[in-house]
Amino acid sequence: MIRRYQNTKKIKGGRMLATPQAARALIAAVKAGRLRLRVRVVKAGERLDVIAGEELGDARMWWIIAACSGIGWGLQTPPGTSLSIPVKLSEVKAITG
Repeated sequence: MIRRYQNTKKIKGGRMLATPQAARALIAAVKAGRLRLRVRVVKAGERLDVIAGEELGDARMWWIIAACSGIGWGLQTPPGTSLSIPVKLSEVKAITG
């Protein structure tokens, strides 16, 4: 069986980045203002995985943008949607690990 995140780099404690616990931790960090974010508005035809590749350097990190933006888990979002994108992945790793 191929798992969606089997090749994603592991972080502290050997946990995978894309876990429900990690997503919940990011959501709480955003609400508490503990994560520096920049805003990007979705254009027609853009998907979160492509945006993650451009902004974070890895398309598999789309879920980080989804969690920080509070938009659920769909790869496609409507044009005009404001995305909250972490400024540094090291901050994400510190919060989720």
